[in-house]
Amino acid sequence: MGFALHLLALSLLAVGGAIAVAPDMHRYLVVQQGWLTDAQFASSIALAQAAPGPNVLFVALLGWNVGWQAQGAVSATLGLAIALGAMLLPSSLLTLAITRWLHRHRDDRAVRAFKQGMAPVVVGLLLATAWILATAQQGPQGGAPLGALAAAVTLLVWRTRVHLLWMLAAGALLGALGWV
Repeated sequence: MGFALHLLALSLLAVGGAIAVAPDMHRYLVVQQGWLTDAQFASSIALAQAAPGPNVLFVALLGWNVGWQAQGAVSATLGLAIALGAMLLPSSLLTLAITRWLHRHRDDRAVRAFKQGMAPVVVGLLLATAWILATAQQGPQGGAPLGALAAAVTLLVWRTRVHLLWMLAAGALLGALGWV
């Protein structure tokens, strides 16, 4: 119960993702409570980071390990579910509440100004991400094909109603064929 309450509080502080609060989880689980060893804690993070999927999976493994230390498989499964739920629930509910509030107040001047101000920031971050991904594979001089593809997809998204999944599939096909 203490671990769940601790994760409920940490969930709202995990602005950089769950991994941002890993030091406090270590302090609580290893140093303060002694429920896990340093090796178990580090192994949980390493295994979760090596597995495909979101990096929050390490929280599930920590819950599994705490439950396993307590009583075995049933307790481990319960620990996994409680830890993951406690980490995801508060931030998800906060996001839902803010989204609903913004929708109800979408015509307010401040909300419209915020959205209009954030639009160029979001576009800039997406373009920066596209540039980083395009140049990371082939170097700064050799990223022209991926840069051109990113520009073409940007124009398609902006000017057409082609569904994003079709563009994702086309990009996967081009990558599988070795063209980009």
